[in-house]
Amino acid sequence: MILEAVDLKKYFPVTGALALGRAQTWIRAVDGVSVQVGEGETLGIVGESGSGKTTLAKLFLLLERPTAGSLRFDGKDVATFGRADVRRYRRSVQAVFQDPFSSLDPRMRVEQIVGEPLIPENGVTRAMVRDRVRESLELVGLRRDSASLYPHEFSGGQRQRIAIARALVTTPKFILLDEPVSALDVSIRAQILNLLKRLQDQLGLAYIMISHDLAAARYLATRLAVMYCGKLVETGACEAVYTEPLHPYTEALLSAALPLHPSARRQRIILKGEIPNPTNPPSGCRFHPRCHRVLAECSSVEPAWREVKPGRFAACHLH
Repeated sequence: MILEAVDLKKYFPVTGALALGRAQTWIRAVDGVSVQVGEGETLGIVGESGSGKTTLAKLFLLLERPTAGSLRFDGKDVATFGRADVRRYRRSVQAVFQDPFSSLDPRMRVEQIVGEPLIPENGVTRAMVRDRVRESLELVGLRRDSASLYPHEFSGGQRQRIAIARALVTTPKFILLDEPVSALDVSIRAQILNLLKRLQDQLGLAYIMISHDLAAARYLATRLAVMYCGKLVETGACEAVYTEPLHPYTEALLSAALPLHPSARRQRIILKGEIPNPTNPPSGCRFHPRCHRVLAECSSVEPAWREVKPGRFAACHLH
């Protein structure tokens, strides 16, 4: 496996006015998540806002350090990395962010933006950086002479291609895609998704795709992980999860997605309430206050994470 998270946790202390007169409390943003992704795979991570997806992404990018658990890269625990290992990790693990309008510096030319991760030292010359930038631009379908232009001279879809070229310039093994098409026009989304799929096939890249767009996740992901209130509730092969969800939360989430065909009909599951406060999550199953298939033990006993079917894991008392 290229990247593997084992029982990963990230708690943030509650400070300021919220903590006055209270014992130390913690926001359990990520609470025991285990996922892995190998070469040529795409792991889609979906869930409501507040489920912990963004914090998990920050842990993968080393923007946050885990409270507990381990993150392994090429079989080596990231916690044991020295400076050289961290530099290699940052070259091998790149990211493409949601908004191509704010993730590109408007004062920099494309050549500077794409080439910024490459440092002209240790035998790497400016001419070599320039050539590598132009190669990356060609990979994403932009002309080599685009390097001399500024971001405002491109459309939204072209800007996202520039962001992808910046991620590719260090020849990474793994790219984290944070809502890569949600800020784009519908007509452009398919082009970017097809580009990402082609690059994966061509370069053997591994992706983790964080998305609210269930249709985009279904198109790109090979496996799907569903998060709720800092925990995984279900994982499995993407198509299997979409066609036969095991967890009631997954059922509700998919019922809200647009069907693949306009004539398709599905029963909409309306959840009551909101995602719980991560400083004081419910006892037992965290989803039980909103669950439409709740059982008596759900409120008091936390369901075990188990393999329900071959390659299908879920944490639910129904199974």
